[in-house]
Amino acid sequence: MEFKSSDVNLWKESLSAYESRIESIGKPNLVSLDQFYCKELPHLIRQRNPNPHITTPELSKLMQWKLTRGKWRPRLLDFVSSLNEDTVISASQKAFKSLPDVSKAISELTVLKGVGPATASAVLAAYAPDIAPFMSDEAMVAALGNSKEYTLKQYLVFVDKLQAKAKELSVDEEEEVFTPSDVERALWSCAIGAKAVASPKTKSDVNNSSKKKRKR
Repeated sequence: MEFKSSDVNLWKESLSAYESRIESIGKPNLVSLDQFYCKELPHLIRQRNPNPHITTPELSKLMQWKLTRGKWRPRLLDFVSSLNEDTVISASQKAFKSLPDVSKAISELTVLKGVGPATASAVLAAYAPDIAPFMSDEAMVAALGNSKEYTLKQYLVFVDKLQAKAKELSVDEEEEVFTPSDVERALWSCAIGAKAVASPKTKSDVNNSSKKKRKR
């Protein structure tokens, strides 16, 4: 499925396969981390109205999710886990209140050590999936080509593209409404599915490769 596709059924199919694709990766704790990020964290943040915010332990768990679903960078987790609780609460409160100004919201969060635009986007997506999608590698490549600049400027271009696609796919709002976050998950799901088809590893492949290693 290409980003320019307007076939709503294809997008729905890709989005509905998201959870099974998460499981198919086979990474330890990813299923439970994804459950936390997609289901539990949004509820935790919203129940703190009128001053919604995220805590340091929640930000740390979000970072674990981000790194497990993508590339593992342990130093980022160390930075985030050691952040002062009051600082995290204050920064996230300011960020959420800044929405729908995505640029300002990202800037409020990136003052935190270890939090770049991509992690900040994950925080915003947990609170406002209808405005801010997570800046994943797979969705960035699909929407913008092979460009993986993790800058605020690039994220704003990405947001515009995914907001426009979500609006395009939500023509019949009574039937289904796509959010920018839905678009991101569908693109991620599609990319993971394509990788699995391109390089399926069978048991015989694994056995043959281990035999070759023993011969060496």
